[in-house]
Amino acid sequence: MNNIIIKCINLTKSYQDGDFTFNILKNISFELQKGDIVGIIGKSGSGKTTFLHLLAGLDTPTSGDILFNNRLFSSMSCNQISKFRNVELGFIYQFHHLMLDFNILENVAMPLLIDNKSRKESEEIAYKMLKKVKLEGKTKKYPSEISGGERQRVAVARAFVNKPSLIIADEPTGNLDKYNTNIIFDLMFQLNSDFNTSFLIVTHDPNLIKKIPILLQMKNGQLFNY
Repeated sequence: MNNIIIKCINLTKSYQDGDFTFNILKNISFELQKGDIVGIIGKSGSGKTTFLHLLAGLDTPTSGDILFNNRLFSSMSCNQISKFRNVELGFIYQFHHLMLDFNILENVAMPLLIDNKSRKESEEIAYKMLKKVKLEGKTKKYPSEISGGERQRVAVARAFVNKPSLIIADEPTGNLDKYNTNIIFDLMFQLNSDFNTSFLIVTHDPNLIKKIPILLQMKNGQLFNY
């Protein structure tokens, strides 16, 4: 049985500026198995975020290809990739990116509504996910009415609400104090255990780095075992 969630083959990304070519990523081949938690570390400008954007279909490679759940991005239209991404991928960023004009329940339900589920079903599923992150008592609050740590927990709930194959987390604890950082760590690992969801985490946090079972380093546009 094929347990590979995502695979990239000789992935490169470069930009042209006049006569100069800037090679951001250089012939990266990579596989992520179902249920794996993989961390990527590296200096600023090494290509980490560009790599995540390519794997999420938010950008296109200069050459190479990406296979996500046995589907080649290069064979899909932008609209197909967008729909695929909404269902198969969850995102957690350094900043929560919640919609300020919607309450907490509506924020978490949004990916389900985009997937054309009914409002009733979407909010029922969103409520269950908010219980997972211990925020079921805050459903009617707005992002401005809860703490930074709570907003990040809402972002985690939203990332998981469609039960995606893969969570991409880009500095998920970069804006949090140590107390809330530990809460988010524990929450991500618990949800990984509950749903067998794969994680790809870019981080500089030394405490999180110690806990990630598979660690890679991005250096000069290439990926190495750490």
